[in-house]
Amino acid sequence: MSKVVNIHEAKTHLSRIIEEVLAGEDITIAKAGVPLIDLKIHEVKRPQFGFMKGQVVVPEGYNIDEDSEFDLAAFYGEEEPSI
Repeated sequence: MSKVVNIHEAKTHLSRIIEEVLAGEDITIAKAGVPLIDLKIHEVKRPQFGFMKGQVVVPEGYNIDEDSEFDLAAFYGEEEPSI
């Protein structure tokens, strides 16, 4: 069961309520005793290394030391890409 707080209490004690939610407490904000909003932690998914494996194709014979200057110019629209 979640803890229920009214809007006035939520505005007055927002920092404390946020800390309670971050600590795992389920909190519902209500108006006149009617539940309106359930607070929850927003989960951020961070990309993992290798998440694009197989999605990027490097042309055969591409040499980053020789070709990167041209490709950078093409990236900025200064030249047409060679591919």
